[in-house]
Amino acid sequence: MPRRIDTDARKAQLARAVWQVILDRGIGAVSVRTVADEASVAVGSLRHVFPTRAELLEFSAALMVQRARDRIRQLPPVEDPQQYALEVIRQLLPLTPDSRAELEVNIALIAETPALPELAGIRDDAYHQLGEACHAVVGLLTHRPRGPWTEQQARRLHAVIDGLAIHLLMADPADGDGWAMDIVRDELAALARVGADPEAGEAGTMNRAPSDPGD
Repeated sequence: MPRRIDTDARKAQLARAVWQVILDRGIGAVSVRTVADEASVAVGSLRHVFPTRAELLEFSAALMVQRARDRIRQLPPVEDPQQYALEVIRQLLPLTPDSRAELEVNIALIAETPALPELAGIRDDAYHQLGEACHAVVGLLTHRPRGPWTEQQARRLHAVIDGLAIHLLMADPADGDGWAMDIVRDELAALARVGADPEAGEAGTMNRAPSDPGD
């Protein structure tokens, strides 16, 4: 068992080194040697854990997805469904230095997929998991069974999250993230209104007006 724990810790150390190389020099700079140098380990030691660059990148990408999933699972229970949904989405957006770096690395890894098909499964799994999280949020707030309408709302929420993530990544962090979270709150409030009104038609969240700042 101690040997397994040591191996897991070394894998995580090397994955962090991969992320740092990508942030500092781009994914093209990732090699067994550059990552070994970044992690301050011998090349032979790295190759013992990851014999190839492909295996190193594949594990690094998978660990990044796992970290996001773990953050959501570790959220404390909240009685207010809208607040809980907001906290879930907050974990999926680049709102901290760590999560901004995580998104930058993730985009670089996705861009590498044509050259490294092994990453495609991880990319597709991450996309599917985010879609399922959006379905869960829609179900939580609307109390509607899964069907064409909830599918459409989940896709909309998914697109909003992806779009906000890119805008936040490109924006100056000094501008804050209040504007982005206001957009998320508007989306969640619109879904919650459908859940609170059994008579609300499916058009209720299709033609939305922005919330009144004075409300």
